[in-house]
Amino acid sequence: MFRPLPFFIGLRYTRAKRRNHFISFISLISMLGLTLGVLVMILVLSVMNGFDRELRTRILGMVPHATINGYQPIDDWQTLADALVADPRVVAAAPFVQLQGMLTHDGSVAPVLVNGVIPQAEAEVSIIEEHMQSGSLDNLADGEFGIIIGELIARRFGVAEGDMLTFVLPEASVTPAGVFPRLKRFRVAGIFKVGAELDGSLALIHAGDAARLTRWKPGQVQGIRIKLEDLFEAPRVAWDLVTQLPGEYYAQDWTRSHGNLFAAIRMEKTMIGLLLLLIVAVAAFNIISTLVMVVTDKKSDIAILRTLGASPGTIMGIFMVQGSVIGVVGTVAGCILGVLAALNVSALVAGLEKMLGTQFLSSDVYFISYLPSQLIWSDVVLICAAGLGMSFLATLYPAWRASRTEPAEALRYD
Repeated sequence: MFRPLPFFIGLRYTRAKRRNHFISFISLISMLGLTLGVLVMILVLSVMNGFDRELRTRILGMVPHATINGYQPIDDWQTLADALVADPRVVAAAPFVQLQGMLTHDGSVAPVLVNGVIPQAEAEVSIIEEHMQSGSLDNLADGEFGIIIGELIARRFGVAEGDMLTFVLPEASVTPAGVFPRLKRFRVAGIFKVGAELDGSLALIHAGDAARLTRWKPGQVQGIRIKLEDLFEAPRVAWDLVTQLPGEYYAQDWTRSHGNLFAAIRMEKTMIGLLLLLIVAVAAFNIISTLVMVVTDKKSDIAILRTLGASPGTIMGIFMVQGSVIGVVGTVAGCILGVLAALNVSALVAGLEKMLGTQFLSSDVYFISYLPSQLIWSDVVLICAAGLGMSFLATLYPAWRASRTEPAEALRYD
């Protein structure tokens, strides 16, 4: 049952009265520390969630969730793709031919992974069409040797749509004049930008042109790229599909190429969350020192209340209310400020970069070129619950100590 006496006296003790200004100042510092801890924890975890989201949507939207590869070139890829899409866990499928080599232009060289694709099918499994700066996938036509490159490659070479690049394959051709590397001239058919490292390492050509470069028959492909309903099920789904298909195939999935990055982000989020929780704990347990000082200062008041009939439970409730008020106000203020910061940090950092004329995150170094943020309300609830819980626990010892005060002993020297 609610008892008003401990509540109102506890609230009164949180306000500065004459000779206890210093104690109120310490209470304010404890409150601000808790506010700052909750704010920083919400903000940092939101940024980590943003990196996690960008990995799933941008990086894993460009690279295959899984691939089904043949030990020999696949002749009838359409039949194989239809068999894969028949599985309810598979959203779409598209053929590919993968080549590694170098692009050159005016003396500059860049290593590149070239994917030979069918434009209409590739649009079903990739987000590249949504991030084209110029041109489109439809510009890739069989036999025209067009190439779509990333924005970083285009910037490195200083080329635009319509310019020519030379693709150097990692094999040699023997001619009467000697041994020469295999070269092929490509026309830039489009430029994409996803704000990730793929902008500087990936290029697309038509699958028919890729088959010619590998000296395969027309229509042959290396494998089938699949897009899954749940990308985290990729290893198991890919294995199930391979075991069910007739013929000899092997599977690969995104966890082999980008799994380490994803695991690192998850681990960093967990570790940073624990470290920041210690900051919240330190701020919350500052309430202990504050209440101990209040109990020492209020011994005579406690003694008077005891002589008037207040029970030890009532005295304990008074100081628990005071400590809880500090925890509630600090946590709520930190929650509000943290949510506002998490919702606006991307725009604030972008504005700061523009004002300073610098870029904090470069896709040459990091896998994205801006600071992402995603506010997850379950994280906010968990952080606030942790702050309130630790604040409440911090009130127990000082409140218990206050309830053990003996009136005669406290009033002896007053």
